[in-house]
Amino acid sequence: MAESIKTAVNAFYAEYSAYPTNNGTTDSTFLANMTTTNTNWGNYRGIVFLEVPPKFTNSSGIVTPRGLYKGGKQSNFFILIDTQGLGYVNPNSVSTVSNVNVASSVAVWVVDPATNKKALGTFK
Repeated sequence: MAESIKTAVNAFYAEYSAYPTNNGTTDSTFLANMTTTNTNWGNYRGIVFLEVPPKFTNSSGIVTPRGLYKGGKQSNFFILIDTQGLGYVNPNSVSTVSNVNVASSVAVWVVDPATNKKALGTFK
């Protein structure tokens, strides 16, 4: 799912020459912006950029499938977008992962439940 989210964000950028608004997670606002014909939040043409299976959604947005975390818990994906043109993003700035300065314009991940420091997503 992380790669699909990254691909959708890059498609949004290709369409509008701007990245979608986000606050660091794949919350319900991000979900509405990327998966519906809603014209808010910069998606002025109402394009569906991402189709998300129901197992990856709940009231908080796009989430991990059940079974990744103990007790059936789910987590939003973290997402960082290099909107300043630095050539990297710092996942450690918004989560507990140990990765810093990942060379990518878009990074999407969840925190590995086994270590609480490793990222599972579009980078290692």
